[in-house]
Amino acid sequence: MRTFFKWLLRIVLVFVLAAVVVGIWKREEIQRLMAVNSLFSEDKIVHNFSHMNEAFLTIDLPRGDGPTSELPYGSGFDLPEGTDQWIEDRAVTSLLVMQDGQIRFEEYYLGTGADDRRISWSVAKSYLSALFGILMEEGAIASLDDPVTKYAPKLEGSAYQDATIRNVLNMASGVTFDEDYLDYNSDINRMGRVVALGGELDDFAASLEESFTTPGETWQYVSIDTHVIGMVIRGATGRSVSELMTEKIVQPLGLERDGYYITDGAGVAFVLGGLNFTTRDFARFGQMILQNGVHDGQQLVPADWIAESTQPSAPTAQGKIGYGYQWWIPLGAHEGEFLARGVYGQYIYFDQPRGVLIVSTGADRKFREPGINEQNIEMFRKIAQSL
Repeated sequence: MRTFFKWLLRIVLVFVLAAVVVGIWKREEIQRLMAVNSLFSEDKIVHNFSHMNEAFLTIDLPRGDGPTSELPYGSGFDLPEGTDQWIEDRAVTSLLVMQDGQIRFEEYYLGTGADDRRISWSVAKSYLSALFGILMEEGAIASLDDPVTKYAPKLEGSAYQDATIRNVLNMASGVTFDEDYLDYNSDINRMGRVVALGGELDDFAASLEESFTTPGETWQYVSIDTHVIGMVIRGATGRSVSELMTEKIVQPLGLERDGYYITDGAGVAFVLGGLNFTTRDFARFGQMILQNGVHDGQQLVPADWIAESTQPSAPTAQGKIGYGYQWWIPLGAHEGEFLARGVYGQYIYFDQPRGVLIVSTGADRKFREPGINEQNIEMFRKIAQSL
């Protein structure tokens, strides 16, 4: 009997030791998963959105050794009536207003500061569109009507088999994908856990097999479409998106701080929502777009691409907000009015005729409530018109 208990004790010790080893080995993954599960908690969301590198794998986008481009300050102005209440209601963390290349208003809220590198969520999609336009002009991609499988053969046999580049740029791939951020088991949240646990998004995209319509017929916001754009870019150039973004956009802009991308387990940039910059550095990108792709006398993004990509070319429903190539066009927009938008209150708003650029970041846990996006756009319009 004593021999049996000694044997049993050895077995228990072996299992305990194995559990400890696995716990240490998987500690980072477990910590990331726990961080993701509490990412949007009321008491943590503001901090988390300025410290995404604590929850995910990341890759730097170095600003380089060049000088920081100046963002001069112009005269201040009084924000329109109701702005303070809007800032409180929408949990705004930063608001920066520029006109004619000068900062007219800049403020930070909820304990955030100018040095915070904040997550932009789907604002990152518009950055990728700008990069895609550069690569199109350089000839890396032959046509928007090429099938995505020409450059991303891993997608052959998947739901993306018949989709073109134009389809995915327009969010009209027809791929079945649940974008409900409030449903733990939705595709968008499953994808988030894949990233947190070091999985590969290329595999995730290739695993999607169901379509709800023919590509190009119906607009439906499907974030994984943007990852497919990233796959096309990598396949066409043989280079990573982070390298290309750094070389062609980040370093020429003269940012004040390095940016960074969230990545999956293979080091592939989370191009659909993983960009992190300071508010002023988001403004540097925005000002370049506002100026039709020109920064400091240099044409970074082709003007024709900006004009084309910010037109409401996607097959959105009548009477609803328009969509271009990863850019939003508000209902009733005048020429040169468009925006980049991310969940929880991230915006870059453009009014080209007025020379106005507005950057707003937030931690708005009520962002999905009916009419919130429309209220935000109306506030940006009121600000632009009050200058």
